[in-house]
Amino acid sequence: MSQPVNILNQTYARTGQSKTHNSMGMREMQARAFEKRHSQYLLIKSPPASGKSRAMMFLALDKLINQGIKKVIIAVPEMSIGKSFKSTALSDYGFFADWQVADRYNLCLNIAQSDSSKSAIFSEFLTSDVDDNSLPQVLVCTHHSFRYGFDKIIENGGSIELFNDILIGIDEFHHVSAGESNRLGAILDGIMTRTSAHIVAMTGSYFRGDSVPILSDSDEEKFDKVTYTYYEQLNGYEHLKSLGLGYHFYKKSFFDALDECLDTSKKTIIHIPNVNSLTAETDKYETVGRIIDVIGEVESRDDITGVMTIRAHDGKQLLLADLVTDDAMRANTQAYLADITSRDQMDIIIALGMAKEGFDWEYCEHVLTIGYRGSLTEVVQIIGRSTRDSAGKHHAQFTNLIAEPEADKSEVTSSVNDLLKAITLSLLMEQVLKPNINFKRRSELDILGKADLPAGTIIIDDTVNPPSDRVMKILNQDRDEILAQLAQNTENIKKYIAAETNNVETEAVSDTVIPSIIRSKYPALDTNEVRQVQEGVMQYMAINRQGGVVEGKDIPNDAVIENERCFIKQGHEYVDIATLNAERKSELNENDIIKERHLPSGAKIYDPKTKSSSSNDSNPSNGFVKVGSKFVNVNNLPIDLVKSVNPFHDAYEVLSRTVDKEVLQTINDVVHASRSTVTEAEAVLMWPKIVAFIKSKGRQPNRNSEDAIERRMTEVISYVRNQKAKREANSHD
Repeated sequence: MSQPVNILNQTYARTGQSKTHNSMGMREMQARAFEKRHSQYLLIKSPPASGKSRAMMFLALDKLINQGIKKVIIAVPEMSIGKSFKSTALSDYGFFADWQVADRYNLCLNIAQSDSSKSAIFSEFLTSDVDDNSLPQVLVCTHHSFRYGFDKIIENGGSIELFNDILIGIDEFHHVSAGESNRLGAILDGIMTRTSAHIVAMTGSYFRGDSVPILSDSDEEKFDKVTYTYYEQLNGYEHLKSLGLGYHFYKKSFFDALDECLDTSKKTIIHIPNVNSLTAETDKYETVGRIIDVIGEVESRDDITGVMTIRAHDGKQLLLADLVTDDAMRANTQAYLADITSRDQMDIIIALGMAKEGFDWEYCEHVLTIGYRGSLTEVVQIIGRSTRDSAGKHHAQFTNLIAEPEADKSEVTSSVNDLLKAITLSLLMEQVLKPNINFKRRSELDILGKADLPAGTIIIDDTVNPPSDRVMKILNQDRDEILAQLAQNTENIKKYIAAETNNVETEAVSDTVIPSIIRSKYPALDTNEVRQVQEGVMQYMAINRQGGVVEGKDIPNDAVIENERCFIKQGHEYVDIATLNAERKSELNENDIIKERHLPSGAKIYDPKTKSSSSNDSNPSNGFVKVGSKFVNVNNLPIDLVKSVNPFHDAYEVLSRTVDKEVLQTINDVVHASRSTVTEAEAVLMWPKIVAFIKSKGRQPNRNSEDAIERRMTEVISYVRNQKAKREANSHD
């Protein structure tokens, strides 16, 4: 029986830092956001469970009390998330005010309330006297109610200027997009253009808007951004030690593979495929029933909560919640789940569209997702269900159960594409789950000081060809957006995989694909800026591909650092051993030798030849990357290593190890056919030679052969198979 394979398995230090509070009751992320409280437009990117809702409260109260804002409207994607913004006594924890929301103005409380009723309250709130402090100052509603309420006000002759001096807080901002069909995006654009409103937007997704941007470039330029990374959040937990990101492939039916990747001893959420997806094998109700059959037998169902008691095949009793079946009991089940306070109250949840964003079951250890998900944002939200910190939970796991492509199926190209896109999500998660990397200009160091540089700082030498502020902003705030676009394009993935074993080809692909993405996303950049962004993004990928940045203090003393200097202390200064004469070197005691990694910041280096001293800050980064058996300073990474990085290498390696030869050949056929220059005429001429080759050699042509003709034969075979699959697909249309 095969087991799921992890592409990524990241460990964390459990420092507790992300859960500690300052004197105002703020956690680390919240304090970072509060520092930007005077920004008119603020975008907060922060993972699940980092405290975004309370951060919004802190910011809103400061704007109400200290910045002239008269009212606050908080918009959430669905009613269940509205509970996160209920009245909260923040002063109990040290803040200067309490968060208060009157029940009438929390439009997420009454599920039976009509749109008309909500829009009337929305209008009442918006048009009430802004100078009367006795009136409610906060309204909480859904994105839908905000859109509906806004449109009704405008339809009834109201003015958009009503939003002057109002703070609009948008939770789960990735629901907004700049697409023409997205009404919320258009409303925000109008409010930003024509009013003095402030906007605080929050998202737990690092890939905003997926293929459609949230805002136009001109609007997004106006936002200050606060980023609190997944790594900072998870590394600062108390209990969770590691997170795995893995895949499991099935041949015929995902029901047959569930035994191999579902561990009923783990608190698990199973997300089933939508009935309209290729993965779906039956309707959603039968899917739930068959999954339960895999687990065991239903012994009973609670008449009030709808929670089922399952007798598993190993004899254990399990509690299971069905969030798929849309009967009257589902609301009761949701209410039960919202009030869970111990591990023993639930074991397995089966969901379809629910249990994703805003769903808080802290005991969840494993999220098992069946089928490819086209939205990166959705996958990030799903992973976030398992990454909340909880006593007794040491490992969180995401497993994607995906169908293997079958060469004889007409939709083979489509299934290969889905497979490649699903597993290449690991490229993106590798970046956000590892320690953060920051880019700084060398000229900034005189202002910042070396001691204040964050861990993982990459220094850009700007003595010649200095990067613009725009380039620096993209590298430090938007690089994951570039990677998201890279990974969402199947043709890009195929090009990289086709160049898998050839560094020269990989570099050529990168020099074409990445600049194209950058130019499309940032059309105002000149050629030099595009190149600088490309090099920074590739350096970022290369560092994380090598395992991330290691601080000098964390490198074992016996490890080798390339070109590391050694010193002896002489008075208050340090002397490089390489500058000593042979006699002096022979007198050295090993205990007196100080490696460069152990020099104190600002140490003075004395040069006997020039009889002068200088600071040891000429190469200020104390971050290193392990390359082979040595550690290399991040600022001295070999350029050929950076340029030859293939971001999809690990994904392809997983495929190579976990699928059989026939499936791998099918994938390779689709990948190589996508870049083939073979024509139908050439295929007809070459085919008899291919048949003769196979007959005489007793094997298929080898794609890596030194014989150019044999290599071309493999391209013709891929072309023919691909054309056959297309014809079969067309015949079924």
